[in-house]
Amino acid sequence: MPPKKSTPSLAAATPSANRSQHSSASAAPSKPASSHSKTSTPSSTSTTPSTSTTAPKLAQQINSLTNTTNTLSNAAPRSLQDAQQILLGMWNTYVDKTPQRVKLLDTFMAFLMLVGVLQFVYCVIAGNYPFNAFLAGFSATVGQFVLTASLRIQTNPENEKEFRNTSDERAFADFVFGSMILHFFCVNFIN
Repeated sequence: MPPKKSTPSLAAATPSANRSQHSSASAAPSKPASSHSKTSTPSSTSTTPSTSTTAPKLAQQINSLTNTTNTLSNAAPRSLQDAQQILLGMWNTYVDKTPQRVKLLDTFMAFLMLVGVLQFVYCVIAGNYPFNAFLAGFSATVGQFVLTASLRIQTNPENEKEFRNTSDERAFADFVFGSMILHFFCVNFIN
């Protein structure tokens, strides 16, 4: 049997063999001597594999972010349509099932809210020189809103179980009496 010849090219081709050759004192004859005199050579070979492994990871992260963005952009119109469907369903149910008296009270409450917002915006823009006048007007709108909400709750047919002992006429009389007291104090507060 002929003797086997060692093949140094296979040993030099593996990365673990390269690291062991750089760390050992003996140098391979095919490598130049200047590359072994540097102490940073082992660290540069250790950073090369991490750089090559981070590139695919970075590409995967970019792809996942792109897919997430595409999913969100496709979901946005659907969620907007869902929100429109929900609001339209609520509005249709309100128009169909709410009594006319409750709708009238809701309209008055919306008017009071608009008046209160306009008073506050006017106070911010034009100033609040007669501050007690602003407080009286704003308190009147907020107080009237609360009294109207109370009247709405008491006269709503859906709340009939909670207010068995209170008739609609009694609830309206309480509303009128509370409104008179509220406006009496507001007029006196203006001076």
